Amino acid sequence: MLIVGVKASHDGGVALIDGNRLVLSVEIEKLGNNPRYSRLRDLEQVCEILRDHGVDPADVDQFVVDGWWPEKGASTPSVSTTANGAPLTLPVAPYVDGVGALDPLERYAFTAHDFTANAPGYVSYHHASNHAVGSYCTSPFAARGEDSLALVWDGGISPRLYHVSAQARTVRPVAPLFPVTGNIFADFCMYFDPFRPDPAAEGDNETHHLSVAGKAMAYAALGTCDRDAFPVFDRLFEELTSISTENADELGARVAAERDQLFPGRSNADIIATFQEYVGEMLLRRLTDLVKQRFMGQRLNLCLGGGCALNIKWNSVIRNSGLFRDVWIPPFPNDSGAAIGTAACELFRSGEPAALEWDVYSGPRVGPVGELPQGWTSRPCDERELALLLHTEGEPVVVIDGRAELGPRALGNRSILAPAVDPGMKKRLNEIKNRAGYRPVAPLCLTSRSAEIFDPGTPDRYMLFDHQMRPGWAERVPAIVHLDGSARLQTIDPSVDCAASRVLAAYEALSGVPVLCNTSANLNGSGFFPDVASVAAWGRTKYIWSAGVLYVNPRS
Repeated sequence: MLIVGVKASHDGGVALIDGNRLVLSVEIEKLGNNPRYSRLRDLEQVCEILRDHGVDPADVDQFVVDGWWPEKGASTPSVSTTANGAPLTLPVAPYVDGVGALDPLERYAFTAHDFTANAPGYVSYHHASNHAVGSYCTSPFAARGEDSLALVWDGGISPRLYHVSAQARTVRPVAPLFPVTGNIFADFCMYFDPFRPDPAAEGDNETHHLSVAGKAMAYAALGTCDRDAFPVFDRLFEELTSISTENADELGARVAAERDQLFPGRSNADIIATFQEYVGEMLLRRLTDLVKQRFMGQRLNLCLGGGCALNIKWNSVIRNSGLFRDVWIPPFPNDSGAAIGTAACELFRSGEPAALEWDVYSGPRVGPVGELPQGWTSRPCDERELALLLHTEGEPVVVIDGRAELGPRALGNRSILAPAVDPGMKKRLNEIKNRAGYRPVAPLCLTSRSAEIFDPGTPDRYMLFDHQMRPGWAERVPAIVHLDGSARLQTIDPSVDCAASRVLAAYEALSGVPVLCNTSANLNGSGFFPDVASVAAWGRTKYIWSAGVLYVNPRS
């Protein structure tokens, strides 16, 4: 059975599942240097993407569209889009269960659009359900046939806990945790510089809002958490009487207006750092209370889904608590994985195996090299030669190879790699990418040595947990150390079919250092580079490497 999942609103994407195997997941932002968080251009783009990847849309058995809120004045859940260039309000399932249906796996059928004549109409599932089910179906728990709890905290909903039964094939709501939606951190931080929106700036507010949470997580390292201020937030939260998307905004507005009384002498970074840590501890406290009340004596698995699962500080608080037997987060917990998740809902109900067979490198393939700017040269270069170049020259190299990573983080196939031993490399990479100086650069580390360098240093394929540097290593690999002494680690094994893994193994053999800098290869504000020509036109590094060829910039 061929199932195609479609996310038509922001973070648009198309995913294809064949049986229980993920064949591809194409995020629109990763095509043609599109802006981050891009929507589908047109519903016809779904079939274009399938054909571009060798799939006949007529062979698809079921199209599944992600659920959403009513958009642009519509009275029912819908997505504002176009079909064949004509405006279309596409009806979909509600954003969350409890609005129209209590069952998270309620299946909604619609006839407002035919993607193909062979599979008329489409079905839809709650947006919150795609996060829960997508996280579970990609987890090791599903592969082992184990039950799991699923905590979903996304921009438009309060944190909600579900129970997924592997044998019964059910997803049951447990309870919400507290009455603040997942936009809380971004909304709060947007009341403080440098995240306060500029009314004169070009671009839409949605894009700015979606970009804030990740930047603010990094910015918090400039400040100091004031735990004595936690009772202030306790009081503010207790005064919230209902679940509303306005609650987070209200908290930020009150703190900004009363900051001299509430946080005398504290910087913006201090306030943001304090709020981030407070929210993480509140999340764990409420989660602990709920699990003990409803699952007393059990030590269960936990999946995390929704955009808040990209906050490595909160993820680590939960994992380090020991409350759960194991914690799983896919590399696409936010809406970048919504197309996968909504297709997985159909898979979960279909009777096919619930465990999805998938690979993180299932995005768009690298495009043809294209026409390079005048003067660029190229020569053959294998991974060992590239490792030698990194070791001897110390120059950053854009690696664009194979299929793109799923999710928002570069994991070796759309990365800029550089030596981490250079104390000035973080500053240099941030300047190359036109990023603020407080932004961290991630370490790519061999799994076999990660516990030697990082604490805890447990395997972390997808940069989703917080790790501290062990004594002596911050001085050896200073470029990957964040301002608070932490690192957003990616571990990788040489056996992984990724050129970056082989480059790192060769680099360790030459240098004795099993770590390289890894930051995403993209235009500022856009998705990953789609081809070599795009990188060369950008022209901000000396070297590009792709498919065994090294391209050299004449102007560097």
